[in-house]
Order: sequence, then structure tokens, then C-alpha cells
Amino acid sequence: MMLRYALRTVRARKGGFLGAFFALMCAAALITACGTLLETGLRGTIATERYAATPVVVSADQNVHRTTVKHKKGKTKAKHKAKPIAERAWLPGDLATELRKVPGVREVIPELTFLAQPLAPGGAVDRDRPAYGHAWDSAALTPYTLTTGTAPKADGDLVIDRRLAERAHLEPGDRLTVQSTQSPRTYRVTGIAAPAQEVRHQTALFFSTAEARRLAAHPGQVTAFGVLPTKGTDAAVLKRSVSTALHGTRAPHGTTAQVSAGDGRGPVEFLDAAAARTKLVSMGGAMGGTSLLVAVLVVVGTFALSVQQRHRELALLRAIAATPGQIRALLGREALIVGAAAGTTGALAGLPLGSWLHGRFVAMGAVPATLQHTVSVFPPCAALAATLLGAWAAARISSRRIARIRPAEALAEARAERTRPVWGRILAGLALLAGGVVLVAVLSVLRTEPASTPVTFLAVVVLASSVALLGPLLVRAAVAVLGGPLALTGPSSRLARANLRGHAARMASVVTPLTLLIGMTCTVLFVQPTLGNAARAQAREGIRADWVVAAQGPGVPAEAARRLRTQHDTVTEVVRTTVRVGLDKYAAQGVTPGGLTRTWDPDVTAGSLTKLTEDTVAVSELAADQLHLKPGSPLKLTLGDGTPATSTVVAVYARGLGFGDLTFAHDLVARHVDNPLATSVLVSTARTQTQLATTLREFPGIHVLAPAAADSIQAARQQANAEVNYLAMGLVLAFTAIAVVNTLAMSVSERVREFALLRLAGATRRQVLGMLRTEALSVLLLATALGSGIALAVLTAFSVGMTGEAAPAVTPLVYVAVVALAGLLALVATALPGRVALRVRPVTVATAKE
Repeated sequence: MMLRYALRTVRARKGGFLGAFFALMCAAALITACGTLLETGLRGTIATERYAATPVVVSADQNVHRTTVKHKKGKTKAKHKAKPIAERAWLPGDLATELRKVPGVREVIPELTFLAQPLAPGGAVDRDRPAYGHAWDSAALTPYTLTTGTAPKADGDLVIDRRLAERAHLEPGDRLTVQSTQSPRTYRVTGIAAPAQEVRHQTALFFSTAEARRLAAHPGQVTAFGVLPTKGTDAAVLKRSVSTALHGTRAPHGTTAQVSAGDGRGPVEFLDAAAARTKLVSMGGAMGGTSLLVAVLVVVGTFALSVQQRHRELALLRAIAATPGQIRALLGREALIVGAAAGTTGALAGLPLGSWLHGRFVAMGAVPATLQHTVSVFPPCAALAATLLGAWAAARISSRRIARIRPAEALAEARAERTRPVWGRILAGLALLAGGVVLVAVLSVLRTEPASTPVTFLAVVVLASSVALLGPLLVRAAVAVLGGPLALTGPSSRLARANLRGHAARMASVVTPLTLLIGMTCTVLFVQPTLGNAARAQAREGIRADWVVAAQGPGVPAEAARRLRTQHDTVTEVVRTTVRVGLDKYAAQGVTPGGLTRTWDPDVTAGSLTKLTEDTVAVSELAADQLHLKPGSPLKLTLGDGTPATSTVVAVYARGLGFGDLTFAHDLVARHVDNPLATSVLVSTARTQTQLATTLREFPGIHVLAPAAADSIQAARQQANAEVNYLAMGLVLAFTAIAVVNTLAMSVSERVREFALLRLAGATRRQVLGMLRTEALSVLLLATALGSGIALAVLTAFSVGMTGEAAPAVTPLVYVAVVALAGLLALVATALPGRVALRVRPVTVATAKE
């Protein structure tokens, strides 16, 4: 019976439930979109291209492993964890001998994959298709076959794929300069090859075997082995046989050989896509978690306003003997009906939204196109379940008071808002406020970005939730402050003051989403600049070089740095990577030790950089604190390609934010990265920029910059990286903005009778609109103060933790734009429903049935 009443109520009060429906629908769409990203990270397919004709691929393990054994109460538990390494791990070439002995193996093809960027003019090189070099002997892995010309035989020969030949208008006999791991070299195109099936995500360049080994720069090692079966041998059977034969086989540095088949070949080929899984899981989880918290806060506020608008109706039900349980059941079933409709609509809308998000991340370079977007029924179903649960919980929370108080009190409160404080609500608000303060305090001691980012946004939501609960008190406090000025500015302002004072709970429901919008937007916009500006400031202060050499392409070759070196000049090559200490990831760099202090000053606080060699390391203060290191301490780590190493700490420096946490000798790092070219070269010299550029004229795409110009380029790169975070959180902000408009429109629309009575009492249409405008501006002023205070506290704590200084990077014009946008939303969402409500004749409204 209660379900039938609920259906009738929803059907009769469609307008009243429209706001709740819209809020729930947006929440479901947002949760579905984030869920598809999370699922893509967990289950997304990485289709192979290079190994399409190779049923089984043997490669090196791309993970660092740690097994923890615990003995408790006579039981032994082993816990295994694995984390991916940053660079490609290599296998010993002589492993081919063992593979050829495996039953069912027809042929074993060694594979070499290395950087090989063609320096073709104009737009001949497709930036969405990274170029890799291979030995022609491994062309059969795809397979590539010659369509014209001959295979490469001499060191100067080159075969290119058909797409590159078409874009660059190259034919056999033409010349093409290639920037690989060594100095750029011009090759003679001897042939053009085409794959047996479409290759969409990479460009292939094939060299002679000897030249490929030279460019790969890993003597005696290979990237992988392609294993071809004999006729009639099943790929799954062959995989098991190879795995059994290689069980326990390790590379020289301890990396275990891995055997892949089917969909498992894709991650071996596209390491960036495999690494992007973790990033997408983290991004989708963070977005989804934040979206869910914001959705709960918004939906609860929307239902509270909806129940408040129906106070008289619910009070009459109590007066005619409806029990508290029946009221709760009625509101709960109404919420489930609205939630089911909104959740289904929003979940369906979230599927194309998730696809669009994935496409934008691919376009920005945050996610490789090789990681295919995956969609299943799980994200929509999870969004629907979350919507139903959220709607039901919001209705239960909103109906607590009306269902609990006596019928006479309910009727009294239906006409006049309760002025006595609700102590349960106040205590809950104070508890959330205390929780927010604790989160801010914790944030001030977190010194890594992965740890601090989720706490940052959680703190904003928790503090905004405390505003939602303490809202009536805050509104009354604001009226006490603004009451005097409002009383002196005309009848509209006096009406607004009376409404703010008499309907504090209604106004508080509007303050909450506005506070959340301003606080969250300011946090999203300023958290990245706070970190980026501090890092760039440390880099500016630490670079002593007169000039910085940078490249438009993959990097600066070692030969270019060698030519710049003279007896009186110092040249420091910088190459960057990521290493693992245990399972923890640290940003690292390799620098040329000779004359280092002339070009680079990381603000050494202990030890000396003069002792930096291939067996030593300098660490940041953060790394020293986390790993309990000091000069003379040994540091066991895993280099980018999985090679274990032990280095002795020789220096501790303060500018780790600008230069990374670990600094090694350049040659050590260069041997263990996929791209050994320098990201930049620091030059201390008396020569001019023109003289240096003349020395480097033979190297395409190399530029000599002043340190200030290099800093500007770095700022542009940081902005591009920040745009990914802006997009990720932009949907949450858009949802919050929609909630602001939705709540304001609901708040104004239910006051039609109030406006009619004011008109009958002598107020003009202009005065009523002026009252609404003054109310909106007053609410905006309070929300701006609260939202700005929340953002400032959170950003300051983030700055203290990450940079050591309370210096959040707030751009005044951007802040003003945020407040102006919030104000525009508030005024428009108030004025439009107000004008619609005032179109009806006051007498008609006042005499109509409620």
C-alpha cells in the first residue's frame, strides 16, 4: 500500500521531485563514467601489433617483487607484492639456445626494440605513432614484407614502413636522417615494407642486424624472443612447454623470463600502456571516490530541501495518525522510485561520457591509445546501486525530524521554521569540522604527491559537509553581521534580511553547494600551481649554467655535449628516470660529475657532490628522511630497467622538488634507460649563444636557450600536465555547479505563495525581485567566505607539506573569475525562477489550493 501512495505522490508532485531526479541523474552519470575508466585500467585490452604473427613471446619481467613472510600464532603467512619498473628490462641473448630445445618450437626470433626517430621534414612524422627501430631479421614477427626494394645489409641501409614512406614521400634510394640512441645518422632507404595486418600505433624502421645491435646499446641482450610453433602445435601447449623449460631462468641482473601468449603479448609490446593501467585505476578511483562524496553531499541537501518544502503535507499525515515508520517508508519508497528512474537514465548517459573522457585523456597524452576503452555492465549497475542507496539514505536522513516529532509540533513547524537549535545536527557538524581540521593537519605533514592529493580533496568535502550541518547557525551569524547594512538600503533589503533570519535552514541548503563549488574549484585550480611553482623556483635557483641546451626531438645526443666541452667550459648532461627503493618509486636523474658545481647547485646540506661517481648517489632531504639515510649510508635500489644496484650516499640536498629525489652519475643512468639522450645539457661558458649554436649546427632540432627561456618551456609543460587534472576534476566541478543551480531553482520555485502574499501586501514586482537578488548576494558572500577559507586552509597545508613553506599559489584574476562565475550562477538561478513565479496573478496564487 505504501508503494502505491509513493507512486501517486511522485506522479502528482513531478515538479517537486524534478530537482532530486536531476541531481541523482548527474551523480549516476558521473559515477558510471569514472567506473568505465577504472574498469579500463583493470581489464582494458592491449592488442598486439608487432607480435601479431608470433603466438608466444618470451620477455623479461617488468616488475619489482617483494615477498613478506609473517609468523603469527604458529601460522606462517606470505604476502607478495609487485610494482612496475619505468624502463624496458632486457633478456640475455643466449637464452635462444634453450628455447630452441623446447619440443614444438620451429623457430626462435630475437627482437631488438629501441628509440629511432626519423627526422623527416614538415609533418611527415606522425606524432601519434612513436617510431621504433628493429633488426630486419625480426620483421617476421608481425610480419613485415618488402613491397619494393631490398633488405638492409650494410650499416647505412634502412627499410621503412609504407605509411612513413607515403607521408614523407620516400622511395628506395632516398636519404633519411634518424635520431636513435647515438648521434643522428643519415641512412639510405633500400626498401619499403608493409605489415600483413594494420599497424596503427607505431612506426617501424628496420636496420641491418649489426647496426641494430649498435643502436640498441645492450651488447649480448635482446628485448624479447618470438617463438614460432611447428605445424600442428597449439599455442597454449607451446606456452606451457616454454614456461616449464624456462622455470627459474633469470637474466644476468636477476630478472625472471616471462612467457606471454594471446592478449598477454600486448603489454610486452606497449610498455607505456601497461604502465598506464595503474595510472588509470588511480585516476578513476580518485575521481569516482570524490564524485561519490560530492554526490552524497549534494543529494542529501537536495532531499532535505524537498522534504522541507513538503513539511505541511507531511505534518498533516502525522496529524491524521500516520506513524513515524509510515512516514519514513513513504519517503523511502518515493526516493527509490526517483532514484531508479534517475539512476537508469544517468547510468546510460554515463557510458558515452566515459568514452569521451577516455578519448580526451588519450588526446592529452595521459593515456596511450593502445589501452583500449573497456565497457561492461558493471559500472552502470554500480552507479544504479549507488544512486538507489544514496537516494534512500538521503530520504531517511531528511525525514528524521518530521517523523520523530509530535503531530502538533509538525503542524506548528510547517508554518514557521524552527528557531531552536537542533543539537544533534550541531554536534555532528562540529564532529565533521574537527575531522576536517585533523585532515588539514595530516596534510601539512604529507610530503609526497600520491599521498597528499586524495587527502586534499577529502578535506574539502569533509569541511563542506560540516558547513552543511552548521549552515543554519552560520546563516544566522551572517545575518547578525549584515543586518545593519541591509536595514539601511531599502525595502527589498529589509525583506531579504527578514527572510534570511526567518528561514535560515532553507538558505543554508543553498549555501552548502555554493561553498563546495568555490572551495573545490579553488583547490583544483591552485593545487598544481602551488607544487609546480615551488619546483620551478628550486630549479631556477639551482641552475648556475649560463646556457641550457634542449631538443625538440627525443633528446640531446652525447656527441653534441662532447663537442661543447672545452678546457675552460663545463658541460653537464642530464638524463631522467624513475627507480625503485624496495617497492617505493623515486624520481631520479643522472648528471655528469665533472665540474658539476659550476652548472648545478641543489643546495647541499650534508656531504659533497665532488664524490659523485657511478658507485655513489646524492639524495634529497625527503628521501633521506624516508629512507633514514646520511652521507656514508648504503642504498639498495632497483634501476629503471630492473637492474639491482647498491650505491653509497655522498650528499644530501634540499632542492629535491626541483631536481628529483636521487641523483646518480650520468653514465650509470644512461646505460639503464630506454632513451639515453640527455633531456637537457647545462653549459657554463664565456661563449655566446650564437657561438654555441654554430657548434651544434649539425644536430637537427637542438636549441641553445637562456635559463629563463628553459624555465618558460618547463612552465608550459607543467600547464599541459595540469590540464589532465583539470579535466579529471572538471566533471566533479560541473556536477557541483549544476547542483548549485538546481538547489537555488528549487528554493525559489517553492516560494510562489510567499511572493503572491507580498504582492497583495503592497510589494511591487521589482521589490520582490530585488529581495531575491539581495538574498542571493548575501548567500554568495557567505559561501565565498566559507569556500575561500576552506580552500585557503587546505592549500596552505598542502604547500607546507610539499614545499616546506606556507605559500599557496593563488592567481588573483583566476580567483575573481571563480567567484564571479559562482555569483553569475546564483543570480541567474534565482532570477529566472523568480520571474516565472511572478508572472501569475497574486490573487490566483493566494486563493489556489496548496
